[in-house]
Amino acid sequence: MPYIAIKCYPKDEETKKQVVEKINQIIMEAWDCPEEAISISIEEYPPEDWEEKVEKSEIDPKKDKMMILDGEKLYKDV
Repeated sequence: MPYIAIKCYPKDEETKKQVVEKINQIIMEAWDCPEEAISISIEEYPPEDWEEKVEKSEIDPKKDKMMILDGEKLYKDV
Protein backbone atom coordinates (compact mmCIF):
# COMPACT_ATOMS: atom_id res chain seq x y z
CA MET A 1 0.00 0.00 0.00
CA PRO A 2 -0.13 2.18 -1.96
CA TYR A 3 0.20 1.02 -5.55
CA ILE A 4 0.43 3.74 -8.20
CA ALA A 5 0.03 2.82 -11.88
CA ILE A 6 1.13 5.48 -14.33
CA LYS A 7 -0.19 5.14 -17.86
CA CYS A 8 1.40 7.51 -20.33
CA TYR A 9 2.81 8.14 -23.76
CA PRO A 10 6.33 6.77 -24.14
CA LYS A 11 9.06 8.75 -22.36
CA ASP A 12 12.80 8.36 -21.98
CA GLU A 13 14.19 6.39 -19.03
CA GLU A 14 15.59 9.44 -17.22
CA THR A 15 12.21 11.21 -17.26
CA LYS A 16 10.46 8.09 -15.96
CA LYS A 17 13.01 7.71 -13.15
CA GLN A 18 12.63 11.36 -12.13
CA VAL A 19 8.83 11.12 -12.06
CA VAL A 20 8.82 7.87 -10.09
CA GLU A 21 11.32 9.21 -7.54
CA LYS A 22 9.26 12.37 -6.97
CA ILE A 23 6.01 10.44 -6.61
CA ASN A 24 7.71 7.98 -4.26
CA GLN A 25 8.95 10.82 -2.04
CA ILE A 26 5.57 12.57 -1.96
CA ILE A 27 3.74 9.35 -1.06
CA MET A 28 6.19 8.57 1.76
CA GLU A 29 5.68 12.05 3.20
CA ALA A 30 1.92 12.46 2.67
CA TRP A 31 0.89 8.92 3.59
CA ASP A 32 3.57 8.58 6.24
CA CYS A 33 4.53 5.14 5.02
CA PRO A 34 7.88 3.45 4.54
CA GLU A 35 9.45 3.22 1.11
CA GLU A 36 9.09 -0.56 1.07
CA ALA A 37 5.31 -0.17 1.23
CA ILE A 38 5.13 1.68 -2.12
CA SER A 39 4.83 0.11 -5.57
CA ILE A 40 4.87 2.19 -8.75
CA SER A 41 4.52 0.96 -12.32
CA ILE A 42 4.72 2.74 -15.66
CA GLU A 43 2.79 1.46 -18.66
CA GLU A 44 3.48 3.24 -21.92
CA TYR A 45 1.04 3.51 -24.81
CA PRO A 46 1.60 5.14 -28.19
CA PRO A 47 -0.74 8.08 -28.86
CA GLU A 48 -2.70 6.14 -31.46
CA ASP A 49 -3.62 3.50 -28.82
CA TRP A 50 -4.43 5.91 -25.98
CA GLU A 51 -8.16 6.35 -26.54
CA GLU A 52 -8.92 2.66 -26.95
CA LYS A 53 -6.54 1.13 -24.41
CA VAL A 54 -6.58 3.79 -21.69
CA GLU A 55 -9.47 6.25 -21.97
CA LYS A 56 -12.21 3.75 -22.81
CA SER A 57 -10.98 0.85 -20.70
CA GLU A 58 -9.36 2.61 -17.72
CA ILE A 59 -10.54 6.20 -17.35
CA ASP A 60 -14.18 6.15 -18.45
CA PRO A 61 -15.24 3.29 -16.13
CA LYS A 62 -13.56 5.00 -13.16
CA LYS A 63 -14.72 8.58 -13.65
CA ASP A 64 -16.44 8.53 -10.26
CA LYS A 65 -13.05 7.82 -8.63
CA MET A 66 -10.98 10.39 -10.53
CA MET A 67 -9.35 13.10 -8.41
CA ILE A 68 -8.15 15.09 -11.43
CA LEU A 69 -9.55 14.57 -14.92
CA ASP A 70 -8.11 16.31 -17.96
CA GLY A 71 -6.41 18.83 -15.68
CA GLU A 72 -9.57 19.66 -13.72
CA LYS A 73 -9.54 19.06 -9.97
CA LEU A 74 -12.64 17.09 -9.06
CA TYR A 75 -12.12 17.39 -5.32
CA LYS A 76 -12.90 20.28 -3.02
CA ASP A 77 -10.02 22.23 -1.53
CA VAL A 78 -9.91 22.16 2.25
